[in-house]
Amino acid sequence: MRDLCARGAKPLRALAMPPIRVCALYRFTPFDDPAALREPLLAACEAAGVRGTLLLAHEGINGTIAGSATGVDAVLTHIRALPGCATLDVKDSRAGTMPFHRTKVRVKREIVTMGEPAIDPLDAGHYVDPADWNALIADPRTVLIDTRNDYEVAVGTFAGAIDPDTRTFRDFPAWFRTHREALLAGDRQVAMFCTGGIRCEKATAFLKAEGVDAVFHLKGGVLKYLEQVPAADSAWTGECFVFDERVAVGHGLTPGTHGLCRACRMPVSEADQASPLYEEGVRCPRCAGTRDDADRARYAERHRQALLADARGEAHVGRRYPDE
Repeated sequence: MRDLCARGAKPLRALAMPPIRVCALYRFTPFDDPAALREPLLAACEAAGVRGTLLLAHEGINGTIAGSATGVDAVLTHIRALPGCATLDVKDSRAGTMPFHRTKVRVKREIVTMGEPAIDPLDAGHYVDPADWNALIADPRTVLIDTRNDYEVAVGTFAGAIDPDTRTFRDFPAWFRTHREALLAGDRQVAMFCTGGIRCEKATAFLKAEGVDAVFHLKGGVLKYLEQVPAADSAWTGECFVFDERVAVGHGLTPGTHGLCRACRMPVSEADQASPLYEEGVRCPRCAGTRDDADRARYAERHRQALLADARGEAHVGRRYPDE
């Protein structure tokens, strides 16, 4: 570098950090009146120019937000002032463009829907740091379970993980009860994981309520693992599906190769996008046979309008989304 500069060459510049900060977060903590927290939190997001989705329930808070670094910091400061959230941990990543169209703050019965009201999410299993995860899942006594949905598993998972083939997290309890005897035969321990940690944490609370004590979950989920564990040491294969416009991320939380079908909202791989059944904005191999001509015409027009808005530098989808 010194010799090149001496000859008048320009020094190499460090790669610029993508401008949008993306934070995934959750905390199981009792909120006496989650509805009372909604409007102040929405106002904090809008004042800071932060978009994304946040869910509030009696059991806590969950969501992903994005914006400028200072804007996200302002919202995190607001959230950390909520009961039990002072030590809130977040999973940070970056995006080149805003990955959310709107700001949504919603009040729900659960921040992640399992449909098992009797369980206590605060009575969860043992946290395992990403640095210790590989050793745990390499133990022959460990039963490794992916608690995510079937389409997420198809994008990527840990080698050797059991896929429950569930369409929603609500299906997980019935799946476990059906397969419990086979899963736990012998001296076994259970390790579970999900995208950001919330589903696997709640799943461990469910297993403990079912009488299983040797149960572990990946702290911070796959996102924290991909952030902290080098690709050369990783047991992860493929990419990790995320619920925003990035669609999927890889090691180091860099943008992945998957797109999103605008008809069925499912991830599409590079192979899917090369299929003759794929038409951007209209259909993918998964849904090509499930839509009629009227549907396809509507999707095509929506895609055309989105392209025109993009060419004008305008957002086709509005920012504010009314609470339902």
